[in-house]
Amino acid sequence: MIERKSKREIEMMAEAGRLLAKLHKEIAKMMKPGITTIEVDRFVEKYLAEHGATAEQKGYQGYEYATCASINDEICHGFPRDEALKQGDIVTIDMVVKYKGGLADSAWTYVIGEADEKTQKLLDVTKKSLYLGIEQAQVGNRVGDIGHAIQTYAEKEGYSVVRDFTGHGIGPTIHEQPHIPHYGLPNKGARLKDGMAITIEPMLNEGKWQSQMDDNGWTARTIDGSRSAQYEHTIIITKDGPLILTEQDDVE
Repeated sequence: MIERKSKREIEMMAEAGRLLAKLHKEIAKMMKPGITTIEVDRFVEKYLAEHGATAEQKGYQGYEYATCASINDEICHGFPRDEALKQGDIVTIDMVVKYKGGLADSAWTYVIGEADEKTQKLLDVTKKSLYLGIEQAQVGNRVGDIGHAIQTYAEKEGYSVVRDFTGHGIGPTIHEQPHIPHYGLPNKGARLKDGMAITIEPMLNEGKWQSQMDDNGWTARTIDGSRSAQYEHTIIITKDGPLILTEQDDVE
């Protein structure tokens, strides 16, 4: 069953989204050679505690960290660790924040130090694919319209779209219906309605789209060692168009 959110629920999620957007902007300042993802994870926990919020994914199905930190060929759900990041690495920090009863989910891929041309293109195309998907998140459209827009653009630019992990409904729990694939056919899938809360979070690979799981049972990585990038927003479907709750440009 797909639940539509009340005005009050949307306001609560929007507050969580603003806090999460601010947190990502703080993380961006930390992304320099020598930083470790466990340091980022500890910073996130401290920041959330200081702002009266919590990391919703910590403890979710036994997950032990406040963030997922996926480096280079890791697609998603990488464990934070003591490995020092070096110039040219890319790392995706993904987290779900709970604040005043509302949830928001956002992932962002950061480059360590300066990005070369190949790295910058991967990040730029992945981010643009996210916003092209969001443009299709309109009342009356279908889930397939989102995925088709993302897949068409990403593949035209020479990247593959991960199919094993999708966006999802959100609030009051982390994962709800509907699933939001980042590939597919237009005019297929669930109809989008006013008040639905979803995440759109394309993962693009430089090589093949297939993934393989690490022994830890959580971390997915590319099967060919190619790099993967991801950007994610939490959005509300409204009659006036998609409302992005985690937009970093909207916060100081």
